[in-house]
Amino acid sequence: MSRTNPPAIGITLDSEGSGGYSKYAWYALRQNYAAAVAAAGGLPLALAHLPELAEAMLDRLDALVITGGAFDVGPELYGESAMHTATTLKAARTAAELALLRGALNRDMPVLGICGGEQLLAVGLGGTLIQHIPDAIHNPLAHEQPNPRHEPGHPVAITPGSRLAAITAETGLLVNSAHHQAVRTPGQARVNATAPDGVIEGIEDPSRRFCIGVQWHPEFLINAADRRLFDALVAACT
Repeated sequence: MSRTNPPAIGITLDSEGSGGYSKYAWYALRQNYAAAVAAAGGLPLALAHLPELAEAMLDRLDALVITGGAFDVGPELYGESAMHTATTLKAARTAAELALLRGALNRDMPVLGICGGEQLLAVGLGGTLIQHIPDAIHNPLAHEQPNPRHEPGHPVAITPGSRLAAITAETGLLVNSAHHQAVRTPGQARVNATAPDGVIEGIEDPSRRFCIGVQWHPEFLINAADRRLFDALVAACT
């Protein structure tokens, strides 16, 4: 693709069954995901849940954003047989996103994982997850923040010397938070952000061109560092 055109940034969709918006199954995506990519100079493209077409989609993309959602990664994908009662699955979505993620990693394509997308990135890199934070962390923060998502919920510390630190130009951030699971071990990645209660809030693989996951939702652009993260994703496509 000529760089006179904006880089094509694939954004994964959420999905719901019949009912509510439509009597048929439907895809969904908050507008601010696409708006944040466009504001950074990228061309946002929504990606359907068709794992058999993952490679064909990636052929037409310059970067991949794996979005969040009100569901969890299946524990069998990181070596656990028991599933917590608080865990909710969307198996078809996960299969499609995992096919896209693995293909993108094989190509060293820039990848940004957001919230559940960060958790899937960790699993894709050989890591594991905490299935339910209150069962694993003593006196945890309210990671499912009670205030609106466009407001910060808690602070995170940025790991000095990390790619995330270089991008955000910050040692700490106030972030929005909407998750009950978290990364337990980052696999091939390394930790680039943590919450005060010790929960991992970000990971990255420094061996790759751009491979970052954050547990918060930077698409709300609640601070300048969030904007810089999307700017860096788009810049990595050149």
